[in-house]
Amino acid sequence: MPDLIQKTADIPAQRAGGPAEPKPEKARSLGSDAWHDLRRKPIFVISALLILLLILIAIAPGLFTSVDPRAGDLRAHFLTKPNYSHFFQADWFGYDGQGRSIYARVIYGARASVVVGICVTTGVTVLGGITGMLAGYFGGWADVIISRVTDIFFGIPLLLGALVILNAFTSRTIWSVVFALVALGWTQMTRVMRGSVITVKQADYVTAAKALGAGTSRILVKHILPNAIAPVIVVATIALGGYIATEATLSFLGIGLQDPTISWGIDINSAQKVIRTAPFALFFPAGMLSLTVLAFIMLGDAVRDALDPKLR
Repeated sequence: MPDLIQKTADIPAQRAGGPAEPKPEKARSLGSDAWHDLRRKPIFVISALLILLLILIAIAPGLFTSVDPRAGDLRAHFLTKPNYSHFFQADWFGYDGQGRSIYARVIYGARASVVVGICVTTGVTVLGGITGMLAGYFGGWADVIISRVTDIFFGIPLLLGALVILNAFTSRTIWSVVFALVALGWTQMTRVMRGSVITVKQADYVTAAKALGAGTSRILVKHILPNAIAPVIVVATIALGGYIATEATLSFLGIGLQDPTISWGIDINSAQKVIRTAPFALFFPAGMLSLTVLAFIMLGDAVRDALDPKLR
């Protein structure tokens, strides 16, 4: 009996001074779980740093060069070879056929590519996400109409269709290129979002929300969209690099951006005339374009691996 009393008296003391019981680990959401995995992927870190640097160059090119990218001097700088010891100076990458600094042109050319890539990706994601969500959730005649319109636009090659649309503009600027690519590029996002919504709308929490009397708009915004957006984010991230390459291709063909806009595609087009005598004039803008596209593709692959539960 005394032992029982002693043990009973020791219980409060153990609770007060004894080791605290470990708390159960809080469950992470899909976003936090994906971020937890992404931070440990070297591919994601490298690509993210490259993209952040590219965005900084596009926002503030004056931080990287003080040279006017449009100023040329044919008498002094015609196809002058690079001076690789002059870091961040006008002659670091040499001069092009018009006596302009290639380094300054590469720096300032990032702005057009980044603006086109981000704006086109945002436009096709919003337009394709809305149409795909409506088609997948409502089904019936809405799905039939949206799917058939999507099939029609999907059958138009992106590059060829953009050439036709841009020919209708007398002055081709960044926004005309964005309009042409958004008008033809939303179909892929629509198909991805439609398939994801069809899968998500059969979940138990969507059925429970309907049973509790939740409105259609609330179900779409609160339940369908957050759980169906992951595949769209992956496709959009990878497609962003493709849109940058498409803009450069259109500018190279002479149907995209025009002077005085500075674009890597325009510089590549100009450099092809002197590729035998000055290959460096082609190498640097083409290399910067390839590095940019590669960075976004690497980022998209890392995001896909983090958001796809089958790859965990």
